[in-house]
Amino acid sequence: MASAADRRPFWALVAVTVVLDRLTKVWAESALAGGVIVPVIGDTARFRLLYNPGAAFSLHLGPYSRWIFFAIAIIALVVLYRMAQESAASDRLRQLAVGFVAGGALGNAIDRIVSPPGVIDFIDVGVSATLRWPTFNVADIAISCGAVALALSLWREDTARAADRTA
Repeated sequence: MASAADRRPFWALVAVTVVLDRLTKVWAESALAGGVIVPVIGDTARFRLLYNPGAAFSLHLGPYSRWIFFAIAIIALVVLYRMAQESAASDRLRQLAVGFVAGGALGNAIDRIVSPPGVIDFIDVGVSATLRWPTFNVADIAISCGAVALALSLWREDTARAADRTA
């Protein structure tokens, strides 16, 4: 089990992710209010304010979606903290991965409380009006990158176990 000192990368990433997510969302609500669209790379990448009352890809579960997804985020935070606690001290990738996912989950959970219209999304990527990725935010980036890193960490762990069994 990792000590508190070994979990510093986890807590640092949670904190940095939440702060960066909050700052960018405050900026987005201020700068992009009223339908303002700011091109970053032409029409391919732009900033555009949207509110998502559901979850990823606008998944919606009716009038209580906000609170259902908030509860799911809290459960995920507990599970991710346990993963950070139980991972080997030497597994920095695992600490970083769960830190990013937890920070992103917490960032979006905060929105479910402080933003009545829904989670604040503002990064819009695509190639035309019809071929666009769902609008996202910094928390979503952290969750996605953390999930990939976590999958890599788990794969490395499984590979090491398999090598130990055959040795």
